[in-house]
Amino acid sequence: MRLLLITLTALLLATVVGVGATWMTTTRGTEIGALTIGAWTARPRTGTADVDPYSRATIVRNGELPIGTGDGVAFTATADDKKKALDGRCDVVVSGVTPPARFWTLTLYDRKGHLVANSLQRYGFTSQEIVRSSDGSFEIHIAARSRAGNWLPTGGIERYALMLRLYDTPVGVATRTKRDAPMPSISTVGCS
Repeated sequence: MRLLLITLTALLLATVVGVGATWMTTTRGTEIGALTIGAWTARPRTGTADVDPYSRATIVRNGELPIGTGDGVAFTATADDKKKALDGRCDVVVSGVTPPARFWTLTLYDRKGHLVANSLQRYGFTSQEIVRSSDGSFEIHIAARSRAGNWLPTGGIERYALMLRLYDTPVGVATRTKRDAPMPSISTVGCS
């Protein structure tokens, strides 16, 4: 009887640990095969047959449709370059250049993956509509209140994520450094 009780306890403990680890991995993501450059993180294998099982489970759980490797790569950021969480009540500036790409989009999402509601109904920018400096660089202000130039309203939400999708780009599984893929910087410049 004692052996049966110990076996059942061990099985229950293993089940709880296994389900808990799977839940944490699918909600928080995994660093398996991740490409991190500055504040930006991509998982270039998610759109391939070589996707790891944890990323596959995250995709299924979130209902995402990942970009295929031949089409491009998607980078996300939930913090600035100094690791401060992106806060919709603060002024954040995304500036610099992007890696070579035929087309790119920068979109603002809440932490559940939904577009952030705002009065302008502006949810992001594309490479074709962004206002640039003469050297090709850009500056996007992400803030609750109106800003001159490229402004993306946050609606004042507490936490958000940015997604930079690069289409038809050489950036991918073989990319390792900022020199290979110059990513825009993310800076928090002030809070209300």
